[in-house]
Amino acid sequence: MREVQMREFQLGYGVHTVRSHGASLAKTHMHDWLILLLLVVIEFILYLTPPFYRYVGKDMMTNLKYPLLDNTVPVWTVPIYAVLLPVVIFLFVYFRRRDIYDLHHAILGLLFSILVTAVITDAIKNAVGRPRPDFFWRCFPDGKDVYDQLGNVICNGEESVIKEGHKSFPSGHTSWSFAGLGFLSLYLSGKLQAFDREGHVAKLCIIFLPLLAASLVAISRVDDYWHHWQDVFAGGLLGLVVATFCYLQFFPPPYHPQGWGPYAYFRELEESGAYSQAAATVNPLNAEPMDSHVESKEDDNDGFLGLHLARDSTMPLEDVESGRR
Repeated sequence: MREVQMREFQLGYGVHTVRSHGASLAKTHMHDWLILLLLVVIEFILYLTPPFYRYVGKDMMTNLKYPLLDNTVPVWTVPIYAVLLPVVIFLFVYFRRRDIYDLHHAILGLLFSILVTAVITDAIKNAVGRPRPDFFWRCFPDGKDVYDQLGNVICNGEESVIKEGHKSFPSGHTSWSFAGLGFLSLYLSGKLQAFDREGHVAKLCIIFLPLLAASLVAISRVDDYWHHWQDVFAGGLLGLVVATFCYLQFFPPPYHPQGWGPYAYFRELEESGAYSQAAATVNPLNAEPMDSHVESKEDDNDGFLGLHLARDSTMPLEDVESGRR
């Protein structure tokens, strides 16, 4: 019976493809994409802006004489695992569910998470100007330190290297990693229904993998002496908080019974009058029944974090089939 319901749902109301809904969806969110372009421009300007050159005295050099090493995780790899990898997973889900709302909002939310985090990170970097742990060798590559009358450093190193040496707080690698992989972790927890109270710990293992990868990147920044531990802690917290806010703009919380789909998906079903059929079917991604009865009375009355679903969504399948209200 569930397979029949699933087939009817997919053939009827559950399919929203690029061809059928892509153009209207892009038009609806045109301003969001324009804001993304604006964020790219702002980030480029912040990257070119020189940071605050904080006073660095001789007595402060004790903790800034760590060796100047190469990055264990190169900068060019960050967009690959923080952006492209999640997008590949989003596309995989799209080809299974054929839901352009899910694909569009996942990509849009991810890009917002990355770019908002990048702008905040670089703005704070430039404003704080904290020296990196390897600042001594950036400032004095020959090992001979020189100071002015006030005790501040007089660097003789390469200008670009010195400039980069004043961008320690917070860690950009870490904030980008948690912004992208943290968003992916939230996305997977919703799609796998990790908090469905069924006790499948294997689901948690899957959603923890992106967070583990981001944590290892953060650790590498300390091991390479590019950052102090406070830098990576702040960067990770920043990225994870922004990722959570961006995710909740488009998707219900992962523990919500309808957490497997975006708000726009259910809104479209409501407007088309198809939600009563859709809510009674199984989750198209993992073929498990949607437990609509676990919603609290408060959720039914007021909605949850902006998710106002049709009241028919809590109706038993038998009532839906018989037409009773």
